[in-house]
Amino acid sequence: MSHDFPPGSVWLVGAGPGDPDLLTRKAERLIAAADIVFYDALVGPGVLALIPDGTERVSVGKRSGRHSKDQVSINVLLARAALTGKRVVRLKGGDPSIFGRSTEELDHLAAHGITVRICPGITAASAAAASGGASLTLRGLARKLTFVTAHARAGEALDLDWTALAAPDATLAVYMGRAAAGEVARNLIAAGRAPDTPVMVAVNVSLPSERILRGRLSALAFLVETISDHDPALLLIGEAIAVSSIACGANDGADAQLGVRAASANRPVRFPTDAACGEL
Repeated sequence: MSHDFPPGSVWLVGAGPGDPDLLTRKAERLIAAADIVFYDALVGPGVLALIPDGTERVSVGKRSGRHSKDQVSINVLLARAALTGKRVVRLKGGDPSIFGRSTEELDHLAAHGITVRICPGITAASAAAASGGASLTLRGLARKLTFVTAHARAGEALDLDWTALAAPDATLAVYMGRAAAGEVARNLIAAGRAPDTPVMVAVNVSLPSERILRGRLSALAFLVETISDHDPALLLIGEAIAVSSIACGANDGADAQLGVRAASANRPVRFPTDAACGEL
């Protein structure tokens, strides 16, 4: 048995964006060694299939507007399992430390004297950029990278520093951004971001049903209209996103675009020319 996973301890494990091939070797080892696995709704089915048949599994999935367990209840379940001597894996989509509410779980477990560690995972923004054949940063055009979440309490507006987020030399990754896409675009443009700034919308990143949609900031609200409420979507906004040379065929024809301007005079946008590509 692994020396770093004694009975009565907990690992918060990043499950990555969904594709089991993007899971770290350490994460796979911890999953195999666990006595019980508590997993989120966004953990891919291929990753869940790696849980051994004899291992107890508990869904604690949280999706926008649909929570099977609240955070306090999850904290209690994790501590209870560890205090009975079980090796506990808390399996979280993406990376546990990026909008994963890890701090609440870390604090609660530590308060009960339980050893808890974090195993990082590939976050959705990295996987989305890879699928779209783009870089999140680009010399001379995108010197900064900012991650934000567009999730807000029901009836509340997004409380973000739009002036800072509208910086033209930055790439902005908006998690849980489908429902707020129109509000994000309006606020960024009002704060000075160019309406024709390139955007990429990644749906079901890394899964067989993945879709990559491209367009410009002013059309972002229209771009997300084709996305189901049940499909997780990530928004990538910035000049670096326009520069791509991966053919549409790599996504089995799922790549569609609303034309955007070139990122710069000497860095033209290279959209796919595959016949399967469609225009929105």
